[in-house]
Amino acid sequence: MTHADPLHNLGVRLSAGVGELRVYSRNAEAMDLCIFDATDPNWIVKTVPMTRDADNVWSGRSRTLSAGRHYGIRVSGPAAPTNSFHPEKTMVEPYSRGLVRVGPEQWQSSVVDDAFDWAGSVKPKIALDHTVVYEAHVRGISKLNPAIPADLRGTYAGLAHESTIAYLKELGVTSVELLPVQAFVSEQRLLKQGLTNYWGYNTFNFFTPHADYATMASQSAGPEAVLREFKGMVKLLHEAGLEVILDVVYNHTAEEGPGGPASSLRGIDNATYYRQNDAGGYIDVTGCGNTLNVSNEVPRRMVLDSLKYWANDVQIDGFRFDLAATLSRGDNVEFQRDHPLIKSIQSDPELAGVKLVAEPWDVGMGGWQTGNFPDGWTEWNDRYRDRMRSFWLTDIAAARDGHSGSGIGRFATRLAGSANTFSLERGPLASLNFITAHDGFTMADLTAYNVKHNVGNGESNRDGTDSNNSFNHGAEGPTRDRAILATRRKAMRNLLGTLLLSAGIPMLTAGDEFGRSQRGNNNAYCHDSELTWLNWDLDDWQIDLHRVTKKLLQLRRENPALRPVWFGRSGETTLSASEMNWYNIEGKSMSEDNWHSPKERTLQYLAASTPEFEEFNRILLIVQGRERDVTVTLPEHAGVSSYSMLWDSSHDDLSDAVIEHIPGTRLLVPGASMQLFRAS
Repeated sequence: MTHADPLHNLGVRLSAGVGELRVYSRNAEAMDLCIFDATDPNWIVKTVPMTRDADNVWSGRSRTLSAGRHYGIRVSGPAAPTNSFHPEKTMVEPYSRGLVRVGPEQWQSSVVDDAFDWAGSVKPKIALDHTVVYEAHVRGISKLNPAIPADLRGTYAGLAHESTIAYLKELGVTSVELLPVQAFVSEQRLLKQGLTNYWGYNTFNFFTPHADYATMASQSAGPEAVLREFKGMVKLLHEAGLEVILDVVYNHTAEEGPGGPASSLRGIDNATYYRQNDAGGYIDVTGCGNTLNVSNEVPRRMVLDSLKYWANDVQIDGFRFDLAATLSRGDNVEFQRDHPLIKSIQSDPELAGVKLVAEPWDVGMGGWQTGNFPDGWTEWNDRYRDRMRSFWLTDIAAARDGHSGSGIGRFATRLAGSANTFSLERGPLASLNFITAHDGFTMADLTAYNVKHNVGNGESNRDGTDSNNSFNHGAEGPTRDRAILATRRKAMRNLLGTLLLSAGIPMLTAGDEFGRSQRGNNNAYCHDSELTWLNWDLDDWQIDLHRVTKKLLQLRRENPALRPVWFGRSGETTLSASEMNWYNIEGKSMSEDNWHSPKERTLQYLAASTPEFEEFNRILLIVQGRERDVTVTLPEHAGVSSYSMLWDSSHDDLSDAVIEHIPGTRLLVPGASMQLFRAS
C-alpha cells in the first residue's frame, strides 16, 4: 500500500532514535546508503541497502544515521543514452540540509539538527506598494566595513551586525534581496583559470546555506552551526523590520554539461532530473550546460519542497527566480504561462504571503517573456531599465551629436507603471523597476563608460553585454574634468530619482546609493575582491549622493501618489490607484504630438492618490530631458492652489526651505533635471 503522497518526506527524517533516508530514482537498479566515520571521510562505517517502493522511492533506515552524521548514496543502473550512473562514486543526497567538503571537489551530506529558537521573531510582511528592494551580496556588503569586527566581515553575521542593519534602516529600504546563498560551487572553467564564481549562480544543493559565507567559527563547528548563523541573520533582520528575499537558481545545477561533474542528480537519475533529447543530449536553455526538467513531477516537487523549507523553516520572506522562463517551459520546451510549477508556487498555501519575483527570460527560443507571468508574480522589468537609461544617457549623447532621442511618451509609460506591459488586473506592482542590477554596469559606471572593460574576466572582453545604454559624458572612465564630473553626478541623481519616484516596486543595487564603481566591468561575476565589495570610505560627493538617495526614499514613503497599487480606469475612481494627469511644457494637457514626437523632452506629471488606507496626497513631477534650461508653466488643475518644492535633481543641496509656486507660474527648469512638488 502506498502513501497518498508518494513523494512525501524525501531526504532524512529522524524518529525514535532511527534515521530514515528517502530518495527518488525511477531508473536506478540499486541504491546504498553509505554512512561515514565522524573523523575519517574515507571510511564507510555502515552500508545500508535501500529498498524501492511502487512509486520509485528508495528508502533505508539506520540508528547510525543521526544528527551530525555524514552520509551519501551510491547508485547503479543500466547504461543508456539518458542515464549517467557512477556506482563507484558517492552522490550528495538532493534534500541534504547540510554539506561537508571532504576534498577539493568532493562533498558529503550531513544530518542536521535544525532546532532554532526564533524567540517570537516574525516576518515583517511589508506591503508591496511600500516595498523597496535592496539587492546585495552577503560577502560584498560587509567585507570592507570597518565598523564590523574583522571575524564577522563578509559573513551572514556581518550582514546581521547592528551597524549593517542601522545603515539599511537609515537609508530607508525595506527588503534585502541576497544574491544566491543556496550552496553553490565554481564552474570547472573558472577553477582552471584561477577564478571563482562570486555571484553564486551555480547551485550545488537547493536545501543548504552556502557555508563559505558563515564565520570561520561556524564553519569549523559544522553544518548545524552554519544553519544557526543563517537563521540568526534572518531573525535579527526581521526584528529590525527588514525582509529577506533570496535570489534562487532552480533552472540548472552545478553538474554543468555532459562532461561536467556527476555529484548528485546526474548520478541518481539523470533521465528524470534534466531535459534531454532521445539521444541523451542536454537541452540547454540556460546557457549553463543543463536545464532542470520541471515538466517532470519529481524535480518540480523538489523545487516546491525547497521553497517551502526556506519560507517556513528558515522564515524567508520572498524569492527572486533566476531565469524564471526556464521554470515555465512545458514538455515541448515552450513557455507556458500556466505552467504547473509556476501555478503551484503561487497557489501553495504553505507559500501564502511570500513575495514572488521572476526574472522573466532565459536564453532559449521564445525566452523573453516580460509581462507574461500570471497574477501574483512581480517581474524584473528590463523594458523599464532600457527606457530610463536611454532617456537620461544615450538620448542626451545623441542630442549632443544633433540627433533626436526617444521622446517623452515611452518614458512616461514606464514612469507610470508600464501599463503597456502589465495587464490591468495585475497593476503596476507587477513591475519590479530597476536601472541596474548585479549583472551589468553600476549606476556610476553607466555615467562614466561607453563600453565594457571586462579584460580581467579572462575572456578577452567577449563576455558581458554590449547593449549598456550608457554614456561617459565626454571621457571614458576616471577624469578630473570638473564639468564632466558634475554632469555625471547629476545624471546619477536623475536615474535614482526616476527609479524611486516611479510607480512599481523599485530595486536599488547595493552601492548605487553612493556611486560605487566596478571600473567599467559589467560582468564581475568572477571577482571576489575589492572590485566587487562595497567600499565604505566615501568621498564627499558620494556622501552627498547617499543623502539624496535617502531623501528620495523618504519622499516615496511620504507620498502615496507615487505608489499606486492599481492602474486607474478611465472615467472611474479606483481605490489605491493614482489619478494621473499629463501636461506639456506650457502647462497644457499633452497632445498626441507631444506624446509621440522624438523632439518632445519635457513632461509634467500630476498624480493624485485615491485613498484606501492612507491620507489623500497629490504630487507634481517635472521631467526635463534637454541639456539646456527651459521655462515651464506650472499647470492649472482643479483643487490645486500651490506647488511646494520637495526635491530638485539639478543640485545636491537638500535644503529644507519650502519654495512655493502658484499654478500658472513660469518656472525656469535647469537642463537635464527633475523637480518634485507636493500639490495642494
